[in-house]
Amino acid sequence: MSENDIFQGEMDPEIAALLGTSQNPGQPRPPDYSSLFEDGEELEQLETPEVDLMEERFPEITKRFESVPHTAFEDPNYYKKVLSGEGDAAQRVHTILQKFVNAKDPKDRGVFRQQLTNAYWDFLLGIARRTPGKLSDPQKYTLRFGLLHPNFLEPESKEFFAKLVDDNYLSQPVYYLDEWFRAVGTGVIRNSSTDEVRVAKNNTQIKFQQLLDKAEGKRDGARNLLRAKSEERTILENHLTEKVDLVKEHYPLEGFPDIYSCYTESQKRAFQDIQDIIKNLIKSDRDLDSFMRDFNQAEQDVQTLRDKIEEAGGTVQVDVRAIDTEFDTVRQMAKMTIGRQGNHFPVLIKEYFRSTPNDIGYRENIISQLAWVESIDPEAYCRSYKNKLNRIVPYVILIPSYGDMGICWEPFDRFNRATSRGRIAMPMYPKNLSIAVLSAVADLRWQVAKEKASYYWMEEGLTGNYYQWFTTKKFKGDVKEFFIQDYITWVTKESDGIQRMEKELRGIFWRYIPFAQPIKEKLKNRSYVYQELYQRDINRSMSDGY
Repeated sequence: MSENDIFQGEMDPEIAALLGTSQNPGQPRPPDYSSLFEDGEELEQLETPEVDLMEERFPEITKRFESVPHTAFEDPNYYKKVLSGEGDAAQRVHTILQKFVNAKDPKDRGVFRQQLTNAYWDFLLGIARRTPGKLSDPQKYTLRFGLLHPNFLEPESKEFFAKLVDDNYLSQPVYYLDEWFRAVGTGVIRNSSTDEVRVAKNNTQIKFQQLLDKAEGKRDGARNLLRAKSEERTILENHLTEKVDLVKEHYPLEGFPDIYSCYTESQKRAFQDIQDIIKNLIKSDRDLDSFMRDFNQAEQDVQTLRDKIEEAGGTVQVDVRAIDTEFDTVRQMAKMTIGRQGNHFPVLIKEYFRSTPNDIGYRENIISQLAWVESIDPEAYCRSYKNKLNRIVPYVILIPSYGDMGICWEPFDRFNRATSRGRIAMPMYPKNLSIAVLSAVADLRWQVAKEKASYYWMEEGLTGNYYQWFTTKKFKGDVKEFFIQDYITWVTKESDGIQRMEKELRGIFWRYIPFAQPIKEKLKNRSYVYQELYQRDINRSMSDGY
């Protein structure tokens, strides 16, 4: 069936009935969301993966596709179910879509294309508002993949999407749009930050929630410091045991089998080492006791605030306004992943769908790409808290757009800088998924470093050194955009020993975005350029300034 066969003539009366609207434009009937979720309705609450500061890597992907594809795309009423109950917004999409598909003149088609883009986003908001309840499969896949009508794809592409795994069995913070709006609408995840959003001064529950986020961040940070200090003490105790065993090692004197030798020079030096270790053990134990008190206090604060929220009515409720605000934010994210000159058409259609299976940003593919980046840049998702690096994988929001660049919306939650996740948005249909992921990680890297340096971001750390190099070269434009391109070069070229960077710039990246140790070991034997940088690492590690 061709696209023209799908949309011919006036709207089907059955579709009109399903839309919940009148075909008479003089009698509009917009959908009523005030009673979307009745009392007693079981809401589909999404569990958000908690930040585990002890997790060192992404889990192994054991399943990318279902063995048997689902049959939702074979439903002859798929399109009708997508439009069902969405009122005049759905009618407008249907009417413009008919004109777009049937248009012969390229200019007319361009006009209808723009009209459809705006109408589709307005229509999609209605579906987003329904995500905390029960979405039909057609509406879910429209929101998740932009798949308004299955016949807009080739059969093999349709089968590909039908085999994708629905559930987040890996429990990673990677979300399709239906899952994301559901989490935001039920309060599992807070709204993404925007300049326009302000919390009402009399909204006590939201204030308590913000305080709770801060307290949980402090508690999680304290727990991580406890673990690190405990590990440090265990290492010191093992060193002490080794030194004591060395001191106790004696051999019988020649001719005197019952008399043992004196201490050797290495054993005498061990006495001083033992004294130093004991001093460090005392300090480590003192720190451990202090951290334990901090943790206990933070835990009490968390429990107190949770009780306050419960008293204020902290049950699971749907906040449609939160979904509305997040929807506007996601639309901005989509625009940013595409860019001004890109294809902003929001519907998945074979005319514009050019991604190969390896470049489609479905959940498991994104996780694989994130793991690949981390294998080269092991600190890609790390943030420093009290001089301790914490691995905190950001939230990843999968946007069904034809964009080519991933973006970082925020490096961390403004109410919990210690252990909260940042947020990056990924286009699902780029030309090159690896480049899209790298651009998002680079953006995250830059924003985290900039926030860490604060007012001194042009002078200190990664951003300061890069900015000074940038100005020395008298480049013009957005310094972050230059950094993102250099980061892509660093990961894709320099990690393989392909020298594409200037010496000074390579030195900045080598120090502030270090490769994994096996890559460093490989590169030092590849070229004198990397051997010199490797030696600098050794020199810095022996000084106090590293």
